[in-house]
Amino acid sequence: MKDGEEILTRRIILRSRIKELRARYDLTQEQLASMVDVRRETIGHIEHNRYNLSLILAYKIARALKSTIEEVFMFEEDR
Repeated sequence: MKDGEEILTRRIILRSRIKELRARYDLTQEQLASMVDVRRETIGHIEHNRYNLSLILAYKIARALKSTIEEVFMFEEDR
């Protein structure tokens, strides 16, 4: 396997700081969900790394939390 192929086969895990940032702005899951037009359960699933969100939703969440996508979401490679 070539180096490039090895990188593409690794599992990538998306982590978020949504819960931490919601607390900073005193927002509930329900309030954030309303701001980005999703259900409260969706925010909960994202916070617990059980939802593979779209780039557009990631952007909306970051904007609602007055942050960049990079500040809210982190990618980790499973080795």
